[in-house]
Amino acid sequence: MSDQNANIPDHKPRPWVDLLVSIIIPSVILMKLSGDDYLGNTWALLIGLAFPMGWGLFELVRYHKKNFIAVLGVISVGLTGGIGLMEIDARWLAIKEAAVPLVIGLAVLISTRTRYPLVRTLLYNPTVLDVDKIQESLRERGCEGEFDNRLTRASYFFAGTFLFSAIMNYILARWIVTSPSGTQAFNEELGRMTLVSYPMIAIPSMVMMIAIFFYLWKTIRRLTGHTLEEVMAPHLHEKAEQKK
Repeated sequence: MSDQNANIPDHKPRPWVDLLVSIIIPSVILMKLSGDDYLGNTWALLIGLAFPMGWGLFELVRYHKKNFIAVLGVISVGLTGGIGLMEIDARWLAIKEAAVPLVIGLAVLISTRTRYPLVRTLLYNPTVLDVDKIQESLRERGCEGEFDNRLTRASYFFAGTFLFSAIMNYILARWIVTSPSGTQAFNEELGRMTLVSYPMIAIPSMVMMIAIFFYLWKTIRRLTGHTLEEVMAPHLHEKAEQKK
């Protein structure tokens, strides 16, 4: 298992590439190339959605990011294509747009009743923080119970960000995508919705997630007495030292 993991390349966040491939390129294709003089409705939809679909599959296979949210993202793009190609009522697009973050939010809530809450996987994990060191300090100070309560509260906040996304996705889809699916107007509206969703939904959601991480960090700081540098994951600490 360790040999297999050693062959998996490190996944380095590339927000500008993600933005270009998942938002900008598909939006331009859908909005500008859906006319009969260019790609046409069907090919514009297929090629436009191929970029985020292909990028998502590439990351799943290349970096073994086989997690629930990554898989759900790929399925979501596939469903969008299905709605357009099969000319299903555009109202189902709004339902789909709301359903995906709603499912994730429900999964976050349900996971709080299990041994493996999703907030631990996504925010409180060894790739970001030295979890073993934090847990040892919490045991020494007798604060494990209080920390678990705070972690559960962070899970509720985290689920709330997905509820916000679900509501905004539905409103945005119903507001922008009003034409029948399978038409040039539908493609153009889908591209416009994809483009608008980033500043209206993705950025506010990102800000809320940063606030949740800050809340979690402040809890760790108060209960353990460690600074952020002291509880960073060892590999991040080494990189910080190398830059000095």
